[in-house]
Amino acid sequence: MELPYLESNLTIIALNAAEKEKENVAFLQHLKELNSHELDASVQVINKLITPAIDCTQCGNCCKSLMIGLNTAEADAAAGFLTISRQNFDDAYVEKSLSGKMLMSTIPCHFLADNKCTIYEHRFAGCREFPALHLPEVQNRLFTIFMHYDRCPIIYNVMEALKTEVHFETPVVSN
Repeated sequence: MELPYLESNLTIIALNAAEKEKENVAFLQHLKELNSHELDASVQVINKLITPAIDCTQCGNCCKSLMIGLNTAEADAAAGFLTISRQNFDDAYVEKSLSGKMLMSTIPCHFLADNKCTIYEHRFAGCREFPALHLPEVQNRLFTIFMHYDRCPIIYNVMEALKTEVHFETPVVSN
């Protein structure tokens, strides 16, 4: 597969996403009907082409717009990296639910500066995995993937290339 033209301008991506809303509803349904293993394989091939070609530090939208969860080990590692006590880390950066789940206490993330993660080597699993197109069972995550289609250049470009790969025909929309 040849690397397609990649769109990285967030304004254009958001405008295109709005224009393609009905098309993407049909595309999402089309994806649900495909063989799950073949879909995973296609997405992973396209993702391996596109992800290295996108400079996430030009965007940082995930860090600017996502709720970021973390676990105890990740909080311990980040606190250690920052050379502060775990209590001080929690007080400054974490919000805990009644069930004990932890989230970063602000959006955008506390650790985003100049579109770069200031704790990159100690970033949390959700951050490491995003946008998770390399993981299997894409069909089970379509809602989440398309939730970020308008704000993540990787997701946007992978999904647009996937339309060609799976021979999706844009439906004719009558007025």
